[in-house]
Amino acid sequence: MKSLLAGHAESMRQLDRAQQWVRREGEALDVSGLPSFGFSHRSLMWWGTAGMIAIEGMVFALAIASYFYLRSHAQTWPMRAAPPDLLWGTLNTFILLASLVPNEWAKRAAERLDLQQVHLALLTSLVFGLAFLLVRVLEFGALNCRWDDTAYASVVWVIMGLHTAHLLTDVLDTAVLAAVMYQPAIEGRRFVDVSEGAVYWYFVVLAWLPLYVVVYLSPRWP
Repeated sequence: MKSLLAGHAESMRQLDRAQQWVRREGEALDVSGLPSFGFSHRSLMWWGTAGMIAIEGMVFALAIASYFYLRSHAQTWPMRAAPPDLLWGTLNTFILLASLVPNEWAKRAAERLDLQQVHLALLTSLVFGLAFLLVRVLEFGALNCRWDDTAYASVVWVIMGLHTAHLLTDVLDTAVLAAVMYQPAIEGRRFVDVSEGAVYWYFVVLAWLPLYVVVYLSPRWP
């Protein structure tokens, strides 16, 4: 692992020198010795993740807009239901915020190519994700409405369902990454997968904060 880290660092230095040379000389280069992976904007995975976040962020925005559109046309809100109970939703919000700690741990360890720390951080993140999904089951039971009761009930279940689907896929992705990182031979690009997976988890966590306000707090507004 030390040799992989040293080799990556040397390759990145070569890449920087090559870029400077191209800007100065403008001629073709032999790039066979350049690194096969990179982090942040150097990675195609980063750009793919950014694009997916932009698309899915718009989906959440449309769901919120639909919620308030329906509310603007209703005489009473919520319709024939009490607002969702605060206990489980608030608990899950704290679980998600706490999960940012192992998530950042995993991201930094991956960018240092520290395999042992990546193992620990991914397993810890997986525990937080599973805990959230468990409490989310209790959340659905505390919404005080069925999905087909009213327009209010339907849009609330859609919002909760969208976010749950994102959480579920990310937890599955974390489990797969954890299994892959325990394989005998690890390619450098797998560390990029861990780093970009952490970026996506940040999106899922931060997206929940306005959704929490919409689902749990806005029904209590006058």
